[in-house]
Amino acid sequence: NTAWAFATLGIPASELFEAIARESTQRVGDFEAQGLANTAWAFAKLGAPAPQLFEAIARESAQRVGDFNAQGLANTAWAFATLGIPDPQLFELIARASEQGISSFKPQDLTNTAWAFAVVGVATRGTLVKVVNARVAAIGITPLSLQGRVQLHQFFL
Repeated sequence: NTAWAFATLGIPASELFEAIARESTQRVGDFEAQGLANTAWAFAKLGAPAPQLFEAIARESAQRVGDFNAQGLANTAWAFATLGIPDPQLFELIARASEQGISSFKPQDLTNTAWAFAVVGVATRGTLVKVVNARVAAIGITPLSLQGRVQLHQFFL
């Protein structure tokens, strides 16, 4: 994934990202769940808004949310929150999938997902609060980074 590589290296390439957005918007149906998550993450990491692409990613992700692993759910939620795109339907589906698979969430997956829900202010957090609380109780606070602890604090406010 070219976008992921450039974002990982922190190389802003606006013309390249515009071209990737145009092409990817038409082809998101061909992406695996990881490709959807990685593409959203890359654009958000570099602060490259692409409204049509994110609309297409939201639509496709909503249809295949069950195919996402914990990191994919976390990265997708994080990307939408980072770019200020509170897609209620997508966040509701991410919440449900997260609730079902919370035991597989690593500390960073957990804290990034919680932070995303806090930032977008989606009212559909429902039982997500309970399962995040239970997961934190299960793994303890020690493995969480300082940033992760701050993210959880925001979530529970």
